[in-house]
Amino acid sequence: MLRGWRKEDFRPWLAICSEPAVTHHFGGKPMEAEDVFRRLAASVGSWVWNGYGSWAVARRSDSRLIGNAGLFTAWRDLQPEFGEEPEMGWIFATEAHGQGLAFEAGRAVLEWAEASLQPTPIWAIIAPANTPSFRLAERLGFERHSETLYKEEPTAVLRRPAWR
Repeated sequence: MLRGWRKEDFRPWLAICSEPAVTHHFGGKPMEAEDVFRRLAASVGSWVWNGYGSWAVARRSDSRLIGNAGLFTAWRDLQPEFGEEPEMGWIFATEAHGQGLAFEAGRAVLEWAEASLQPTPIWAIIAPANTPSFRLAERLGFERHSETLYKEEPTAVLRRPAWR
């Protein structure tokens, strides 16, 4: 279930972002509270600035926070520059890996985008060793665009064509 972020999501989200299996492919170490807070604040603020952002993903059976998925503009220092075109991202708790929940959430995000936004390409970046994210991105319609360095790490850039 996609829903807006709530203040009480901070500690559970910090716990998820502290799981080594979750952060292995971005940064390589558990995120600190300040970084998690800034990401959450950016996500909430993205809705005001861009008209899109990320959602908290909660399990339907018990409403437990298990991840996030959504669109954002990060103005990353990499080539190609995405400019005003949105980037899509997803992060899920280890307990949610391998269950198809990220695909379900990603599909819902894209359905929302196609119903709510003007047609636009959507970008994503993935660490080259993150095979599960590549499989997910492919199922969501992303295609490999290029390879680049981001924060001195090899990074794959993917692009999903604009819908009609």
